[in-house]
Amino acid sequence: MKKTKTFPNNFFWGGATAANQCEGGWKEGGKGPSVSDHYTAGSRQVPRKFTREIDPNQSYPSHEAIDMYHHYKEDIVLFAEMGFKMYRLSIAWSRIFPRGDESAPNAEGIEFYRDIFLECKKYKIEPLVTIQHFDMPYHLCEKYNGFADRRVVDYYLNYCRTIFTEYKGLVRYWLTFNEINALSHSFGETLGGGILPKEDADMGNPFANSKTESPEVASRRFTALHHEFLASAKAVKLAHEIDENNRVGCMIAGTCVYPYTCNPDDMLASQQRMNMGNWFCSDVQVRGAYPHYAKRYFQEHNIQVTKEPGDDEILKAGCVDFYSFSYYSSACASADPEMKKTAGNMMGDAVSNPYLKASDWGWMIDPKGLRYFLNEVYARYEVPIMVVENGLGAADTLEPDGSIHDDYRIDYLRWHVEQMAEAIEDGVDLIGYTPWGCIDLVSASTGEMMKRYGFIYVDKDDEGNGTLERIRKDSFYWYQELISSNGESV
Repeated sequence: MKKTKTFPNNFFWGGATAANQCEGGWKEGGKGPSVSDHYTAGSRQVPRKFTREIDPNQSYPSHEAIDMYHHYKEDIVLFAEMGFKMYRLSIAWSRIFPRGDESAPNAEGIEFYRDIFLECKKYKIEPLVTIQHFDMPYHLCEKYNGFADRRVVDYYLNYCRTIFTEYKGLVRYWLTFNEINALSHSFGETLGGGILPKEDADMGNPFANSKTESPEVASRRFTALHHEFLASAKAVKLAHEIDENNRVGCMIAGTCVYPYTCNPDDMLASQQRMNMGNWFCSDVQVRGAYPHYAKRYFQEHNIQVTKEPGDDEILKAGCVDFYSFSYYSSACASADPEMKKTAGNMMGDAVSNPYLKASDWGWMIDPKGLRYFLNEVYARYEVPIMVVENGLGAADTLEPDGSIHDDYRIDYLRWHVEQMAEAIEDGVDLIGYTPWGCIDLVSASTGEMMKRYGFIYVDKDDEGNGTLERIRKDSFYWYQELISSNGESV
């Protein structure tokens, strides 16, 4: 690749984590139980399960995770050593409001995150805070069915008001909901919206698409999503009122969906998947209104979204300042029902691309798809963009001498950084890159430690054994050099 000063001098190089996958300390510091705390461990072969009661005979990964609750200072020092300009993390809502519907916050939780942000400031690392990252207080789900109940919008706003006020001057960049478009797919019902219908004894695998979803369930799901849209829009307005320096973004699970063939039916299938899978949520959050294609989709699926007078005005008044997304893989769409469907990054009805290789977990590796997606997003919205998740989940090996040689991860990341540089040359206003799992953490999709993403190895296995020691991988030093050269060493 031609070495140029493609990346702007103020580019936000960094990394990303989520509280429910790394923090642990699930009962410490006044924290209440969250939805994630009720998910058991799993694997590629055995799906994670949701249990209403905590079963002492089951393993719940979020309860300890990698214990960042007690190791955050050590971890931030390592991030600073790599040269991070930005650290994307989430706040555990149930650490601030243990039940979610209290009027006053938990003081210990407030101070815990204040300490984290002050530690980041010490090393000149800009926090990018996800307000809700597939997690919310369990009480809100048990009593209200989460965002299926409009009252939860107000509880979310009370939470936002608290953290915007408490961390004014320490945090400037916010994301309202992680991968909000997960709720536009049936697999996002539990994790995305915290919807826990009492009639469902076991939600099963939250990442498995349902082919038998009733119009009633779909209507509840899209009404919950509408409530999240309202909550996001109100949060944007509130953030600007509390601090004019605040910048608030949406966060989308980004996936390129190509037509499997040049058959026009495959082209339409691809377009429809891109519309409802990618653009639907960001059209609402960036443009401030439901897109034209949503009306037909709702009609054909007998979906009734419950709205109230004034909702359209709320959405229009709360457009986000920037667009952020995760990118791991691409997929193909086929109109042929006989085509073999293969799983890949939460897209259970997608078709494998014969031109691409897959990761060990079956996700298509497609760096050029990132360039394509960046161009599509920027052409559509013309707002600043951040890639806030990207990475390779792999089973790393700790060598006898304490080293971890993860050239496969370096290759994966280098290929994607090269395509980001191409997109910037194309004219895309890309302002940040925070690869996923900058330190090993619990996999959201499978609930295992074996699927590692980090530049930093954490000594813990799927059975919960290990010292929790932090060890630099080869990719740590590669990323350190990449940042120090502002992308030129790629």
